[in-house]
Amino acid sequence: MDRRCVPSVVRHLANDSSWVTCCLSPEREDDARVPKIVMSMTVPLRAGLYTQTDSREAGVVRKLIYGMNLTLDGYIAAPGDDIGWSGPPSDELFQWWLDQERASGLLLYGRKLWETMSSYWPTGDQQPNATPAQIAFAQNWRDTPKVVFSSTIDKVDWNTRLVTGDAIDEITRLKAEDGGPMGIGGATLARAAMRAGLIDEYALATHPVLVGAGTPFFTALDSWVSVNLVETRTFPGGIVLTRYETRR
Repeated sequence: MDRRCVPSVVRHLANDSSWVTCCLSPEREDDARVPKIVMSMTVPLRAGLYTQTDSREAGVVRKLIYGMNLTLDGYIAAPGDDIGWSGPPSDELFQWWLDQERASGLLLYGRKLWETMSSYWPTGDQQPNATPAQIAFAQNWRDTPKVVFSSTIDKVDWNTRLVTGDAIDEITRLKAEDGGPMGIGGATLARAAMRAGLIDEYALATHPVLVGAGTPFFTALDSWVSVNLVETRTFPGGIVLTRYETRR
């Protein structure tokens, strides 16, 4: 079983004693220029789960959330797609990510992440020694509507719809629909949405480790993006969670 998984959840694979970090499926990116991200620290902090609406007028657009674990120097994977730096998650961090997954109304996947998820989670709650949180995640995963963006696969299941056309056009259309927030996963897919200005919220679980190189969380951008800090929280192991909302 591949060790890469859904954005915003960490979990243990029954067939492997390793823990899987909720990262987007890492893919190398030749252009590793530092993106222009401006983080505003002047707004009040507010804790809690992802809400059904963001700071814009309710009902105008669905929120698109890009969240994952990353290193202190900003990588979702070290060279060779290595995510061993993440280690087993604490119960508290696992629960936080699980709560965010439960709040999502729709999950958007690239092909690689979909293949990872669909190879395990349809029966993840039936695995030996599955914890209550892992059982809950498996059940939630099966029930949550999903969209997979790929031109190389021809069949998906488990409450999932396949899109073979332009991903940005489809995500834009989905954001205009009614419904709860959407989570996006798959490095290539998330980066395309980021460059198109479609990401409304970033959730970063920063681990206290430097890896020096690898697959970056952010992509190169054509212009500055200003964000507001909306939550900060610490977890065991020195992990710091921060959530930022894109200014519109």
